[in-house]
Amino acid sequence: MRIYLLLLSALCFHAPFALAQISPETITRETMSEPSDTWVMVKSSFGPHYIFDAATGDMHGMLSLTKFTPSVQPHLGRNEIYAAESYYSRVDRGERTDVVTVYDSKTLSPTAEIKIPNKVAALPFRQYIGLLNEDKYLGVFNLTPAQSVSIVDVEDRVFVGEISTPGCSLIMPSENRSFMQICGDGTLQLITLDAKGKESARTRSKSIFDIDEDPVYDKPVPTQDGWLLLSFEGEVFEATYNEEKIALTEPWSILTKEDKKARWKPGGGQILAYHKNLDLIFTLMHQGGKDTHEDAGTEVWVFNKETKRRISRIKLETHGTSIHVGQSNEALLTVTAVDSTLRVYDVAKTKPVRTIKQVGDFVTFIQGFQR
Repeated sequence: MRIYLLLLSALCFHAPFALAQISPETITRETMSEPSDTWVMVKSSFGPHYIFDAATGDMHGMLSLTKFTPSVQPHLGRNEIYAAESYYSRVDRGERTDVVTVYDSKTLSPTAEIKIPNKVAALPFRQYIGLLNEDKYLGVFNLTPAQSVSIVDVEDRVFVGEISTPGCSLIMPSENRSFMQICGDGTLQLITLDAKGKESARTRSKSIFDIDEDPVYDKPVPTQDGWLLLSFEGEVFEATYNEEKIALTEPWSILTKEDKKARWKPGGGQILAYHKNLDLIFTLMHQGGKDTHEDAGTEVWVFNKETKRRISRIKLETHGTSIHVGQSNEALLTVTAVDSTLRVYDVAKTKPVRTIKQVGDFVTFIQGFQR
């Protein structure tokens, strides 16, 4: 017993000297490197965007956002990322404040806030925010449930005004300070801004789909010249800007008679992707009946946009809900899986290359850093 007390006394005597030799930890700030074409931002329904490199599986950062943020818009030329965010004084209730937050793309820290109307559509949609082609004006989609678009001057950090868009949703940037929208009557709408960010012109396309018979997904993807749209039954459209009007290609089907007989359909959350340099279209597919347009996919089909032919099928290791393809020459397909992982596939080999775990709770979609 005496030996035990002597040892305890010795430890107590020397402990302060041992602790004094430990240097206190200091807080530092890391700087993120320049994102490449293989980097992706994974949107969690609870707010954050987790940043990964699909080529290596490495995590490079996390952009802290509110859970009411629909999406973000990067502008790497300015080292900025724009986010439309809603804040409540009691987290989920209380006084509401909507802002466009400007984040530094290297430190992922907020550098500015621009107050906007408290109307931001707090749903996870990539095209609920869009930077117009001259990079001065940012559009933010509103839903109250009235539909409108807030225009923000991100250079001068001011709110410009609100544009009413009844029956029409999304922000699909096009040429000459304009953007397209998908409308409930089956048409597309084109709104053009003047040099001060005010609406100067508005026009509609002809009707391209029947919302009761075969609606289009509200998840379009940009091409070199315009936007690709896909219908529930597999019809593909491309919309481009042409002399202040919308030009539409003739629709074509991704499904053959055999595919339809086998009940193949597009489905999931983010069901469409496009590789600009390779001119390839990617669609998330499953087998199901009517009203299964949100079902997770078992395969990703790859089409040549020019020839309109399917060139490969990528079988998924586990069901996928959203897809994204990086714009590097060695194209990598990233899929959010139902087991809360990211699955990365080599497009040329149609084979899985890696699984990325711990990507946040309930991943809703993926986006790249490309414009």
